[in-house]
Amino acid sequence: MPFRDRFFLAPAVICALVATPILAVALHGLAQTDLITHLINTVLPTYVANTALLALGVTVGTGVIGVGTAWLVTMCRFPGRRMLEWALVLPLAAPAYVLAYTYTNFLEHAGPVQELLRLTFDLGPREYWFPEVRSLGGAIVMLTATLFPYVYLLSRAAFLEQSVCVLEVSRTLGQSPARAFLRVALPLARPAIVAGVALALMETLADYGTVSYFGVQTFTTGIYRAIFSFGDRVAAAQLATGLLAFVVLVIALEQVSRGRRRFDHTTNTHRALPGFRLTGIKAAGAILACALPVFVGFVLPTILLMHMTAIGGHKLFGARYLALTLNSVTLAGITAILAVLVSLLLAYANRLSKNRTTHVLTRLAALGYAVPGSVIAIGILIPFSIVDRSVDDAARSLFGVSTGLLVTGTIVALIYAYLVRFLAVSLQTAEAGLTKITPSMDQAARVLGHPPRATLKRVHLPMLRGSLLTAGLIVFVDVMKELPATMILRPFNFDTLAVQAHNLAADERLTQASTPALTIVAVGLLPVILLSRQIAKSRAGHRR
Repeated sequence: MPFRDRFFLAPAVICALVATPILAVALHGLAQTDLITHLINTVLPTYVANTALLALGVTVGTGVIGVGTAWLVTMCRFPGRRMLEWALVLPLAAPAYVLAYTYTNFLEHAGPVQELLRLTFDLGPREYWFPEVRSLGGAIVMLTATLFPYVYLLSRAAFLEQSVCVLEVSRTLGQSPARAFLRVALPLARPAIVAGVALALMETLADYGTVSYFGVQTFTTGIYRAIFSFGDRVAAAQLATGLLAFVVLVIALEQVSRGRRRFDHTTNTHRALPGFRLTGIKAAGAILACALPVFVGFVLPTILLMHMTAIGGHKLFGARYLALTLNSVTLAGITAILAVLVSLLLAYANRLSKNRTTHVLTRLAALGYAVPGSVIAIGILIPFSIVDRSVDDAARSLFGVSTGLLVTGTIVALIYAYLVRFLAVSLQTAEAGLTKITPSMDQAARVLGHPPRATLKRVHLPMLRGSLLTAGLIVFVDVMKELPATMILRPFNFDTLAVQAHNLAADERLTQASTPALTIVAVGLLPVILLSRQIAKSRAGHRR
């Protein structure tokens, strides 16, 4: 078999494996059910409206905060910039549902904020207006506060990789720093920005913990109710298919709007990026713009969680939490490594392939991020249970022994679910990084006699280091926070920090739930800081 055929056979097999649970859910949704008719006549319009408003609010919020802060810490110089450039990643370590619990306890009618307000102004319980935390607006704020680092990380990586020559030309033509950002840097970073916003959007569509706790009816809450309240997997699969159709439509519209535009660099000149020094009120505004998202999304919730842990939490360094931490880190580390390797292979094959089938399979494999974890778990249980039963029947008939469950209910199935769920994260990031590498690099390597494998190893990998580190970081933290798929597919007596936090919160023991939530944040801090620093050094020509 020729090398090129072997090179594209592996991505095809990987895409088929990753897409199998999604296809299983889609095919399962072709069956007939009376529940979907009832939903259409009653609550489905509410699901659609709330989901659309939630997606729109989070898209605008994460886009503005993520891109704006990425530009400020990358291209501007102001006091505290070096600390803020990695601190802006910290909210990614806090699950949105943890923020929902924390801020509800902090801002509710009986919480300390409203109690202080009543005491200060001598107000009665009904003599003032206070925003309702448990609402659609509250869900938008919670999700935006935890998801904007997706856009920040990818936008910052794109700004770090941009050519100085393009920015210098814009300044030579009389553009101010602000206009150079809007008219030059922002359009060039469009693939990375869209990738980050798409990740935040798909995470929003798949969120259940936050919207459920706030009482907001969305597609995802409908899916969970169909599964756990009505026991109707067909209706759940049909609602999940509707989510998939919406994501496909958004991605297709973006690809069409991009047209034939190119976003790669046409020069190999990489020097230290120019720094626009800010002073006075401009510096104060930049500090506030970067520090406020960190305070809302990480600092204040962490302080509140620490207080709750101190007054009634569990023992943080006990044997139980060490075992939970080891389980979570092992699953997250293995999944992050596999996701980066698989996404790199898919993205590179997509770059070189002229075959439409490869592009279609790659896009299909990236749709898992829009599907709730429980639905993916069901999609994995369907084929895995068939395989286990077939092997068990064969072993019984041939050898008279039972093999039991070989794959279902094992770590293999759990990691498989994580890959299906989060492959889009690393794939979007890897593809965004590859779009910044001009095709002339590939052509020059081919002229020098390098096959595609050598070109990837010697040319692309060094230039993709920042993007791949970003992909690994996001996947690691996402797996640490993943809950529904873990609860359904985890092996017997195998819990993670996320499962422990959910179980305690479900029992209304929020004080005890703060301990595993804090542990999730603590475990994610070190890789967040280290990888953020490495991303800053990934630009060619970086100076220490």
